[in-house]
Amino acid sequence: MKKSYRILIVDDEENVRRMLATVFTHDNHQVICAEDGQQALELFQQQTPDVVLMDIRMPKLNGMEALQVMRQLNQDTPIILMTAYAAVETAVEALRLGAFDYVIKPFDLDELKIMIGRAMQLREMKQEINLLHRALSDSYQWDRILTNSPKMMELCRDTAKIAQSNASVLITGESGTGKELIAKAIHYNSPRAKGPFIKINCGALPESLLESELFGHEKGAFTGAQTQRQGLFERANQGTLLLDEVGEMPHNLQVKLLRVLQEREFERLGGSQTIKTDIRLIAATNRNLSAMVEQGEFRRDLFYRLNVMHLSPIPLRERPEDISLLAQHFVQKFSAENGKEIVELDPSTLTILEAYPWPGNVRELSNAIERAVIMSTGFIIFPDELPEHLQQQLNVPHLSESVNTLTGHTLKENLKAYERELICTALGNNQGNRVQTARVLGISRRALMYKLQEYHIE
Repeated sequence: MKKSYRILIVDDEENVRRMLATVFTHDNHQVICAEDGQQALELFQQQTPDVVLMDIRMPKLNGMEALQVMRQLNQDTPIILMTAYAAVETAVEALRLGAFDYVIKPFDLDELKIMIGRAMQLREMKQEINLLHRALSDSYQWDRILTNSPKMMELCRDTAKIAQSNASVLITGESGTGKELIAKAIHYNSPRAKGPFIKINCGALPESLLESELFGHEKGAFTGAQTQRQGLFERANQGTLLLDEVGEMPHNLQVKLLRVLQEREFERLGGSQTIKTDIRLIAATNRNLSAMVEQGEFRRDLFYRLNVMHLSPIPLRERPEDISLLAQHFVQKFSAENGKEIVELDPSTLTILEAYPWPGNVRELSNAIERAVIMSTGFIIFPDELPEHLQQQLNVPHLSESVNTLTGHTLKENLKAYERELICTALGNNQGNRVQTARVLGISRRALMYKLQEYHIE
């Protein structure tokens, strides 16, 4: 069933208001009309429209001024501006002030309907992502792991089943694939969810400190031990202990860990009192423990104790269907953290992201998007805002004779010159029609407007 929206139409021309109201009412939308910016602001606060369609040139309060006030009142409502003047500077300024898009009078009604549909889809997507952010901040539910990959969905189902048991879990996989996220999903969906979740990196500490961290120590156990201290096996009681990079654990500590797993008891360093512990142990590593066992680098009996249940997150290069989903998620996440309103990845940016093999997996993708968000000055992330090594993934097709005379010295300069030539050619082929030009170039009209201003194309 087609969705119905509340649309606020703002225009000082009565015939425009009447025509648009008739069209959208016929499509089963609820329509509210205002004849100037001041009346529009009153209705905007009273009626809470889903989308605003507003003229720029109006008496009392023009569309640009009303837009700025509306943005202060509500950041989420899409606002589309209408103008009879196609100045690039005006359009780009409107986009920078927070307009979703703009249309030039006389406009095509079908194009306008499509634009409103896209605006509402974007708003609903942002609302879903915000809900997801809140859910993820409150708990680490396995079914909140973002994925479109059948392999990862199967992993999530296995994780949900494992969470209900008390078995030890070994999580193996490349760095950045989300091993810690899966460990948290297991804990927070298990009967131990109210207990502590504690993590330690076994490769980050020297052997003596790691032993003290795990088992604790008595006063005077070694130089500097001035007080008794609980170890992680005590602090994680009735909860979960994650041993990250367990393949880096020294041999003599492997023996002590084996005893804890077998007997659920240990002694502090320098102590004689046996302490019972009730923990669930999850171990994670990016190393091949089976090979380490065969080479005598890891105890075989400990490996079998840890490997009761085995999970292995899928590398990002093997689930390319997740790149766009995760990239959009990180755009929204880091935009919120940095106080920005970035809502879109330029198609050429997404092409680069999907072509890259991501050796650092999801962590590398997250870092790349965070960098791009910080560097971006508009509402769209373009390729030149990505890390340099990603920009070099852009495969430039054969250049025309006119572009072969490029004078730029760097890859970025040549790409920009080539992009400008493509845009000019597309505009000429489409008689200056920007909607059709954007469609031919495979970019949004918003992205095209930014490019027109960047390259000073009239």
